[in-house]
Amino acid sequence: MKLLIFVLNDVEKLDELLLALSNGGLRGATILNSVGMASSLYSNGESVFMNSLKALLDPQNPENRTIFTVVNGQQEELFRETVNRVIGSLSEPNTGILFTLPIDSIEGLRL
Repeated sequence: MKLLIFVLNDVEKLDELLLALSNGGLRGATILNSVGMASSLYSNGESVFMNSLKALLDPQNPENRTIFTVVNGQQEELFRETVNRVIGSLSEPNTGILFTLPIDSIEGLRL
């Protein structure tokens, strides 16, 4: 089992992604509102550093969503395929970040 974490930058695609994941058989995830470091710095101050980066930042999308779910190998592949179909390639800028961590033990979840 793995903990899969996906940070979605385009929050308008969240419902479409969750529906596609559910239709594919993936159930159970936790979704948190989140803000990236650059967006937080951009909105909280006017430093020399941030002024030089303003052209690279997108202040129109200051929030993202972080999805946590526990998956096995088959579910991980389904999640990755669904993300690439709905969101697009994560190699493109401002799409998202997906990674997994191994789970050594788990309680409170029926697998």
